[in-house]
Amino acid sequence: MDQKLTSLDALNDRSDSEAKPIFWLVGVSAVVLFLASSTRHILFHSAAFDLGYFDQALYLISQGQPPVVSFWGFHFLGGHADWILYLLAPLYKIYPSVYWLLALQAIALSLGVIPTWLLAKQAGVKPGQAIAIAVVYLLYPLVFNINLFDFHPEVLALPVLLAVVLAARQNRPLWFTLGTLFILGCRDALSLTVAAMGIWLLLVERKRLCGAIALGTGTAWFLLATQVVIPHFRPFGVEAVARYAGLGNSVLDIAKNIFLQPNLVLNRLFSLPNLEYLCLLFIPVLWGLSLKHLAPLLAAVPQLSMNLLTVYQPQKDLVHQYSVPILPFLLLAIIAAVANDKSWIRNRRGMILWSLIAFLALAKYDFFFGRYLKKLDTWQATREAIAQIQPAASVLTSAQIVPHLTHRPTVQFELNHFKTAALHNNFNYVLLDTRHPGMSCSKECLTTLLGQLQQSAAYQLTYQRDDVYLFVQPVVKKPV
Repeated sequence: MDQKLTSLDALNDRSDSEAKPIFWLVGVSAVVLFLASSTRHILFHSAAFDLGYFDQALYLISQGQPPVVSFWGFHFLGGHADWILYLLAPLYKIYPSVYWLLALQAIALSLGVIPTWLLAKQAGVKPGQAIAIAVVYLLYPLVFNINLFDFHPEVLALPVLLAVVLAARQNRPLWFTLGTLFILGCRDALSLTVAAMGIWLLLVERKRLCGAIALGTGTAWFLLATQVVIPHFRPFGVEAVARYAGLGNSVLDIAKNIFLQPNLVLNRLFSLPNLEYLCLLFIPVLWGLSLKHLAPLLAAVPQLSMNLLTVYQPQKDLVHQYSVPILPFLLLAIIAAVANDKSWIRNRRGMILWSLIAFLALAKYDFFFGRYLKKLDTWQATREAIAQIQPAASVLTSAQIVPHLTHRPTVQFELNHFKTAALHNNFNYVLLDTRHPGMSCSKECLTTLLGQLQQSAAYQLTYQRDDVYLFVQPVVKKPV
């Protein structure tokens, strides 16, 4: 009896010693990622799309107001049917702050370490290799880069995608179902990933119940979101359809043409941008891929296909959010190869070294030493100007300043085609940084706008420093 207890104690001690590095990885990663994204935001490099978009939607929900994103013009559900925002809104009731989003994103990305490690252990990977694969996840360039690119609800689904696979393999259908519903609420396109995951679970993993749940819920939500929810809130339908020009004029039309006109698909697939994208996607984990263990990538086929077929270049890099649903299944493919001794590299140091080199080559940490410092010369002036803007007053400003002013019903960013005649009726304040116009408006556009404001009797210049100008209407109108 004593011998059995001693063995159990030794096993528990061993499990604790294995888990400690994982929890350290999660904690340190969450802090680093949060500080990185917060610094970017503080330096005025976050943007209206997408940080300001979600921040304003959550603020309006928390205030009981219609969550119509003012610089987009529609209810946020007309974007990607991401109803998960309703679950996040109570945080804004506690205290409205954009840093909730940055913190949640950093925590979600870091938490992906835990299911990655558990899946590796479950597959029979050696303890040292399992920890190394968890590090490989964190060093995959997309994880760092997407944390810097504003906020996206589908990032919250990343650790959950890994967790539901673990739940399916452990035969826990209730947890699998709850996790799947959470994933579906993060973005309409994730429904295709969930449905494809269901096919993989049915055909390869032999998990009939969980596979059927994923296939059924994924298919149902795809149809409901794209044919009912999104058109209801945005009459023009799914906005991303324009990115597939030439393949069809609607979601169902594109799906039909993919099967009935394969020549259209083939012409899109074989291109140099797609080859470059595939290299970016696979090279960071190439050491761990084996042809015999690529079955998990079946679940990544819908998102990978969308990224390859689009004409929208941001879907073909490791900077934007569009490759997030692919990463969990890349990791599962690596785990399967390592567990069966089929990976090119089996030494944990070699795994980490390869991933570190890929991180150094493809992660955008260097932005903090160049791009993100370019606005320091107007940083203090912009902060002082923002401090003079009354709460809830309507504002026109640049896309990079918008996320600092989204806790109000109306905020808009200037565009090259912006009609200055609309100023008098829609905005109480106009804030311009003419030294750094940003992507939405050229310097010429800002110069013209500044000249018209200076000559306008409807606005008064109340602040000027370092080419930063704040104009206000003499009598600030009450927000509607």
